[in-house]
Amino acid sequence: MKERTYLKWYNKVGYGSGDIAGNVVYALLSAFVMIFLTDTVGLNAGIVGTLIAVSKLFDGVSDIFFGSMIDKTHSKMGKARPWMLYGYLGCAVCLVAIFIIPADISEFAQYAWFFIAYTLLNAGFYTANNIAYSALTALVTKNNHERVQMGSIRFMFAFGTSMLIQTITVGCVAYFGGGASAWRTVAIIYAIVGVISNTLSVWSVKELSPEELAEGEMGQDPAKPEEAYHLTEAFRLLIHNKYYLMICASYILMQIYSATLNMGIYFMTYVLKNANLLGVFSWAINIPMIIGLLFTPALVAKWRGMYRLNLYGYALGTIGRLGVVIAGYMGSIPLMLLCTAIAAIGMSPLQGDMNALIATCSEYTFLKTGKRVDGTMYSCTSLGTKLGGGIGTALAGWLLAYSGYVGGAPEQSASCINMLHIMYLWLPMLFNLLITLILTRLNVEKENEKLRAASGAVLQIQ
Repeated sequence: MKERTYLKWYNKVGYGSGDIAGNVVYALLSAFVMIFLTDTVGLNAGIVGTLIAVSKLFDGVSDIFFGSMIDKTHSKMGKARPWMLYGYLGCAVCLVAIFIIPADISEFAQYAWFFIAYTLLNAGFYTANNIAYSALTALVTKNNHERVQMGSIRFMFAFGTSMLIQTITVGCVAYFGGGASAWRTVAIIYAIVGVISNTLSVWSVKELSPEELAEGEMGQDPAKPEEAYHLTEAFRLLIHNKYYLMICASYILMQIYSATLNMGIYFMTYVLKNANLLGVFSWAINIPMIIGLLFTPALVAKWRGMYRLNLYGYALGTIGRLGVVIAGYMGSIPLMLLCTAIAAIGMSPLQGDMNALIATCSEYTFLKTGKRVDGTMYSCTSLGTKLGGGIGTALAGWLLAYSGYVGGAPEQSASCINMLHIMYLWLPMLFNLLITLILTRLNVEKENEKLRAASGAVLQIQ
């Protein structure tokens, strides 16, 4: 029997375009906020890294809090869409605030300004928007193939936006005259683009009713109202789902990986002696990633699941990053680009089916407990993005400070150059290896099949 479809092509494309908004924020901050603060504002990389790390302490609770709030929301727009729509307005304001730090206030006040704006962005508005956006995957369709398609399309927009931001930002800042005023102008433009794309995405899909979501689930009465639960109960449900914890760990490592690569602006400037190469390497990452995402839905269907595809893909990604390490020490930029592309191809399936994997993980909780926690379950995407991106950027700041980096200097010390090799070559390969090890155990699809079979057997006995 053919599985019911819920979405038209324009719903999927419209939904996916919402990641333009998310990556306008994420790509700009992860790739350029550190070099803006060190080389334009004149702040210390180590102190900035520490502030980012402290800011993450506020994020831990906010992810599960907003996920729980989304699950409890009942409105004409649905559960997730209101949070997605209004949360991004705050994102846009805070993004601009980070890049308009006044030059005529004390250094302490500049650090405080950055910390407050960065924390409000990450712990508040970005959390609400990103969790809601991710949760829509489980709320607008019950068709797993459509979920994989939505994830693939979403990340095509995500990587395309990231590639564009990394390619044009340095040139745009130079075009607007350089300095703090140019960064402010670029941030405002990006924020406006984000608001427009986020709004279009919100209105491109419609959430299913609770009755439609419950229809056909074993042991679930569609007419029965959803059981209310508190934040503590939602947290308990999450930590007792081992697959959620594995996905969280993987997502955090994926974002740390991205953050360390985004610090490549330093590697390109001081090791390869050409800052514009950041855009070239961005193409080598994102074009193969987008190509891989195009084929991910078909590959998931052909392999009859996500587990083997994700595992073998990340094994290839780890081998590719090892090739980048070797090529980096050889000094061969073409070979570095080739191995970068190979790694990106291998990593693309997990990026494309991540939302479907989380939905499957949410179904695991439902099959075991009878409680639906879709919004809370998708907190791992915001948690991973913020914690991973924040830790990665903070780590870069600490390592730069430890190595003796001098902001704006034409040349850096030998210890700093060695550290840049570690940051850009070795750390990404290590993170890929850790993710591969986690994926060896992340076969939630098989576990759900066992639970459904057991539930069916119980119903037949009864």
